[in-house]
Amino acid sequence: MRLTDCGDETDMNRRATTRAGFWSKPLGATTRTGDDGLLDGRGSGVLALLILIVLVAPRVAAESIVFSKHNLSVTGPGAVRATSEEQICIFCHTPHGGRTEAPLWNRRDSTAAYIPYNSPTLKAAVGQPTGASKLCLSCHDGTVAMGDLVSEETIVQLTGSGVMPPGPGLIGTDLRDDHPISFNYFDSLAQAGGELTAPATWDARVKLEEDGELQCTTCHDPHDNEWGQFLVMPNQEAMLCRQCHNQPLFPQTPHAESPQVWNGQGEDPWPHTEFPDVRANACMNCHMSHHAGGFEGLLTRAREEETCFACHNGNVARFNLKAVFQKPYRHPVEAFQGVHEAGESPLEAAGHVECADCHNPHQAARAEAQPPFVMGVLRGVTGVDMNGAPVREAVYEYQICFKCHAGEGTSGFGSIERQINSSNVMQEFNPASPSYHPVVAAGRNPDVPSLISPLTPASLIYCSDCHGNDGAQESVVGSAGPHGSNYEFLLARQYRTGDDVAESPTAYALCYGCHSRESLLADESFSGHRRHIVEERISCSVCHDPHGIDFGEANPMNHAHLINFDTSVVEPDPLTGRLEYRSAGPRMGECYLSCHGVAHSPRSY
Repeated sequence: MRLTDCGDETDMNRRATTRAGFWSKPLGATTRTGDDGLLDGRGSGVLALLILIVLVAPRVAAESIVFSKHNLSVTGPGAVRATSEEQICIFCHTPHGGRTEAPLWNRRDSTAAYIPYNSPTLKAAVGQPTGASKLCLSCHDGTVAMGDLVSEETIVQLTGSGVMPPGPGLIGTDLRDDHPISFNYFDSLAQAGGELTAPATWDARVKLEEDGELQCTTCHDPHDNEWGQFLVMPNQEAMLCRQCHNQPLFPQTPHAESPQVWNGQGEDPWPHTEFPDVRANACMNCHMSHHAGGFEGLLTRAREEETCFACHNGNVARFNLKAVFQKPYRHPVEAFQGVHEAGESPLEAAGHVECADCHNPHQAARAEAQPPFVMGVLRGVTGVDMNGAPVREAVYEYQICFKCHAGEGTSGFGSIERQINSSNVMQEFNPASPSYHPVVAAGRNPDVPSLISPLTPASLIYCSDCHGNDGAQESVVGSAGPHGSNYEFLLARQYRTGDDVAESPTAYALCYGCHSRESLLADESFSGHRRHIVEERISCSVCHDPHGIDFGEANPMNHAHLINFDTSVVEPDPLTGRLEYRSAGPRMGECYLSCHGVAHSPRSY
């Protein structure tokens, strides 16, 4: 920008020689000269002026205060500026009679009471603003006229209302949506928090006040707008954020690495930044230092899931995950607001489900794993182990699921009436159970001829192998996972239940993903499979309970091979009154029941 862009060329040339001091107008225009040749009156002397230049001199460059919105004089570039006052620095400083809170401070404090930022994970003690932050808020809280100066007998008139107008600069008195300020930041705080760095490691441009407090001026330099928003250093790739905030695994996440840009469709995911892609925005993909949509965590949007959907809607991330959450069977993240808290105990998670219950955006990565170990996208999430104890970072995928799907009333197939009705998934998968799908441990049956290679009786599987998006594609990153499905029980593939079901590859696609259809219909593992499934049109679920049998109520004799009858289809044997399966050895057994009017009293296989 040329100097002539902001006013008369002659005037601006004169201005350029003095803008490092407080007076922007030509010195001879409004000052008096004493007999000794030194300035007196309002500009009281060369010595005082030189002191002021050293104390608060803005940079003599295009990004200096002269060309920023902090220039409230008539030459200021912002919408709010003086109607006649030509001096620039007077709106904050005065050479005489200034206050002691800052070098020759010229503003009156706000008397407002502020609501400070708070969060369950906050380690610092944050109270009312102090120091430089209180000085900044004398304009930015919108309660004091920006022309109300100590050195002036009357308020300097500005355009508009005279106070900070609505917009990014108006912080207000409710600071819950702003980064915390005015708290002591010592090395001990960094050590206590675990995710904060020691001040000694910071870039020299990032400073605490002399008393060790973090203030607005830690991140903002009111005299220099080189980096925009008066930041003390560039914040591309969150360089400034990372001075204090230490997330060791964050650089390995797509939120820090992805070059994806917004395709211009729908809502702008980053209206608060000037950066064009995910990598450049980094922390700012999800967080805002000021005017955050959500208080705790300073999220960009009030609803946690909408913060995620800003990118995961197909307009930045390639896959539209938001659409998956509109399917009839889903984890209802949209149903909860203000319930989830960062750092909450995993034992409390059963009362809600939010994206952050399963995904840690500071650690999630595209990394493969083998069951039961967590995949990269689930890295750094809390869990509950097989004993019901909380786990700070889940090692196994099922530990994340157990946060909600363990305990009474959490069975995923409760709509089917079973001979043994279990309401606790953890007990169904317990290795002490007589039979279970191998989620927590390898299955009990060493003889499963229907398994499709590379699966063997020693293999383990994920919960998400069965529960997930029915439209997932291996080649599409982000399309998998138990977010939503068109199939009941949030299943990744179709699984018909009940009676009178025509067998087909699609009707039991879920089962046939691991168990060979050809083997099952050839009766390799059970001599009556084909007759029951094809000829009698009896679904798999009529005999088999897919998770497992509650170990507290079952026994190996009656409940091997996941046998737990659907009592809406199968009735007790009319002759003996019994309803049970009895194992008689490998691939052998007998049933006491009545099904389709046929009594088994018993029938052996």
